[in-house]
Amino acid sequence: QVQLVESGGGLVQVGNSLRLSCAASGRAASNDVMGWFRQAPGKEREFLAAIRRIAGTSYKDSLKGRFTISRGNAGNTVYLQMNSLKLEDTAVYYCAARTYDANPIPTTTTGYDYWGQGTQVTVSS
Repeated sequence: QVQLVESGGGLVQVGNSLRLSCAASGRAASNDVMGWFRQAPGKEREFLAAIRRIAGTSYKDSLKGRFTISRGNAGNTVYLQMNSLKLEDTAVYYCAARTYDANPIPTTTTGYDYWGQGTQVTVSS
């Protein structure tokens, strides 16, 4: 089992930045790919970005240049740096982990085995 704990969410004004963190514990080998999704009220959970333990990242096209995913040196922490936040970025943000490596990186929820509890990000005007 892998436990994922997100942190760093909160209330932020339009145009500002936030950095989300996700710490994985448990079976370290079970997070070869880690990613971020979000879900706004009334909408489906959508892929944002993911990163492989070995190398390689994937982003939702519309977020490239504004969101950046990175991984801690130990490989058990993943970050999502979010810049120039917009009202439409308001959502619950979820960390996800995949047991085995995959290339290309999965961009759907079915490609991930473990999920965090989510952290709320609210962008206000």
